[in-house]
Amino acid sequence: MFDVNNLNGLMGNMKEKMAEYEDLKNQQEEKVFTVKSGGGLIEVQIKGSGEVVDLNIDDTLLSDKESLQILLMGCLNECYEQVDKDKSATAMNSMMNGIGDLMNAKQ
Repeated sequence: MFDVNNLNGLMGNMKEKMAEYEDLKNQQEEKVFTVKSGGGLIEVQIKGSGEVVDLNIDDTLLSDKESLQILLMGCLNECYEQVDKDKSATAMNSMMNGIGDLMNAKQ
């Protein structure tokens, strides 16, 4: 049977969960991911929002353009992969918590 009180409770939980989601999203976007490549010759830092915030290149690579390009592309790709994995994990955790909350609300 449909219970209006349960609906009101779910709507309240929904607002609370949306606020939590926004907070979690903001935290994830500010998180910084760091990857080193070429034995530390290149280091890239990227925020969860996708913004590159730091890039360090060892001086020894400046005379070898081809190696620099290869290492830099690999480093950036790996760092963006970490960002994507973190977003997926965060979304999955959020979804699982939401399902658990819905199951608890029905009881």
